[in-house]
Amino acid sequence: MKVRKWHWRTALVMLALLTLIACDSRLIVRRYEVETEEITSPVRLAVLTDFHGCRYGENASELIAAVAGEGPDVVLLVGDIFDDVVAYDESIALLLGLAERYPCYYVTGNHEYWSEDIENILTIVQDCGVKTLGITSDTLQVRDQQLTLCGVNDPYAWRYGSPNTEKQLQQVAEMTAGAGCTVLLAHRPELIEKYAVHDFDLVVSGHAHGGQVRIPGLLNGLYAPNQGWFPPYAGGEYEVNGTTMIVSRGLARETTRLPRIFNRPELVIVELK
Repeated sequence: MKVRKWHWRTALVMLALLTLIACDSRLIVRRYEVETEEITSPVRLAVLTDFHGCRYGENASELIAAVAGEGPDVVLLVGDIFDDVVAYDESIALLLGLAERYPCYYVTGNHEYWSEDIENILTIVQDCGVKTLGITSDTLQVRDQQLTLCGVNDPYAWRYGSPNTEKQLQQVAEMTAGAGCTVLLAHRPELIEKYAVHDFDLVVSGHAHGGQVRIPGLLNGLYAPNQGWFPPYAGGEYEVNGTTMIVSRGLARETTRLPRIFNRPELVIVELK
């Protein structure tokens, strides 16, 4: 009888520990290294996606401190930094706090368009000192070498007169031809086949929220928007037709009916070498 009680107690303790680990919502830093012949000295990129205006997530000051701890050369904000149902205060605080320290670049996600306040949001981004890469590019010097960043609007932008994704990509590819190391900011990872048509050294995306539910070593994601069940691009590093894409699992702790299980909010750091 005592042995059985001991087994039950042990099982309950283990279950409680497993639940705590599975539901851990603390921010984690995920690091990747990407090699390219266009870079002679390492360049560090901080990638932030799906902040959702602090919707169930970290506040701006915590995230700014986490970024500062990594010392990036450039900060890339890859969509859904704002949310369609949450006030903009934390998003503005995040942009201001980052832009005063680093060169910052931003592309739209679907929630910015769902807000039906996109023009105001784009004005806010600009006023915060962050450069928007909507069918545009910018070349900057980082550690005495050239880095070119470009971006496309989220597909929902067609409602506001933006070209479709293929046309956007064609335009930015023409802008950046021969421009050295080129990084594309594009919110939707499921469009990788379209991105891979062009010669970008790296694509960074978000949107998938890590597939919400993960089982380490077995299941990388259960469900993601626009990818459905068992999404192929839930989060991580992917190679498609010679193009490297890194998908962030995002910052918001919860934005759907599915909880995040074994799927901590993440700040992505990419080391270009």
